[in-house]
Amino acid sequence: MKILIIDDERSIRNTLKEILEFEGHTVSLAEDGKLGVDAALSDSFDAIFCDIKMPGMDGMEVLETLAKSECEAPVIMISGHGDIETAVKCLKSGAYDFIQKPLDLNRILITLKNATDKTSLVKETTILKKKIQGKYEIVGKSPAIEHIKDVVDKVAATDARVLIMGSNGTGKELVARRIHDKSLRAGAPFIEVNCAAIPGELIESELFGHEKGSFTSAIKQHKGKFEQADGGTLFLDEIGDMSLAAQAKVLRVLQENKLSRVGSDKDITVNVRVVAATNKNLTDEIAKGNFREDLYHRLSVIVIHVPSLKERTEDIPLLMDHFISQISKEEGIPVKKLMPEAVAELQKLPWTGNIRELRNVAERLMILCGPKITKEDVTAYATPSI
Repeated sequence: MKILIIDDERSIRNTLKEILEFEGHTVSLAEDGKLGVDAALSDSFDAIFCDIKMPGMDGMEVLETLAKSECEAPVIMISGHGDIETAVKCLKSGAYDFIQKPLDLNRILITLKNATDKTSLVKETTILKKKIQGKYEIVGKSPAIEHIKDVVDKVAATDARVLIMGSNGTGKELVARRIHDKSLRAGAPFIEVNCAAIPGELIESELFGHEKGSFTSAIKQHKGKFEQADGGTLFLDEIGDMSLAAQAKVLRVLQENKLSRVGSDKDITVNVRVVAATNKNLTDEIAKGNFREDLYHRLSVIVIHVPSLKERTEDIPLLMDHFISQISKEEGIPVKKLMPEAVAELQKLPWTGNIRELRNVAERLMILCGPKITKEDVTAYATPSI
């Protein structure tokens, strides 16, 4: 690790340097506050030790200057005149820790380890968030997609319920995740339930949980998806396939913010934002008696229609570039050049499977084509039967 030591006392600088270099670290020295700030801003360090009392720019000024900059290294303050008030002031100003002189070897090494572990964790979390955001990015600049992004950005900051309509494979989940990621609930859970994939007799237990012994296979208490999403967002995908009995219970939760587990009469209060999606025309389902009209009105405060790929073919070049880059990283395949005539050919296809189908085609072309993806490649490989 790279460590910066800012101290006007040569003996302290050299002692710290010897200790840290013995532990395998690379150490840089600065004999006053200004030189220390210049070094911290011109290079990248894993941690900074800074004395409080120095002529010219003192340690507190160094700390405040670095706090306003893009320097992400944790700053550990050291002083021979330490007291509780000084320590508190340092910590409030952004210091990671405060160490009194004479310096204790064990304290130095433990503090340094804790500081750098925290920094590493923050960096890893930031990288992971970027990867996740990239995975769920809404790609496209067509008017329809720009409109969706605009609506999502407006509604995300509220707790308004959203109903997302669109065919299979259009990216309804991406819209739901963008709503969550841009909301005040972004740090809380995003829980997804595919209502079409859960058998009717299990949907209530899955959503609301159950008590031990409430039915034959209930060998222990189970928290349902509503409880798991408490404080966050519950995404009810394919809600048009939910049974009427389950719909009635969902309606109660939306009305009262309370639920009861299967086998219990005790109410549990939950704070959940519900975002729902369906590929069905719920107005038709209401007319057929398959969907509750009162639930529809509870869910559809904001309705977002996600267009099919046929309605946004101008986004195909951007989508293909995105998928090619993504697949290259995932599969370790060199990025291939998508020729303009290949794009034109892709834009002519019917795309009954929408974005999901396009992603499959992109993967197939990346695997089977040469360095360039041509019109002939699209003609040969755009359908699954090769």
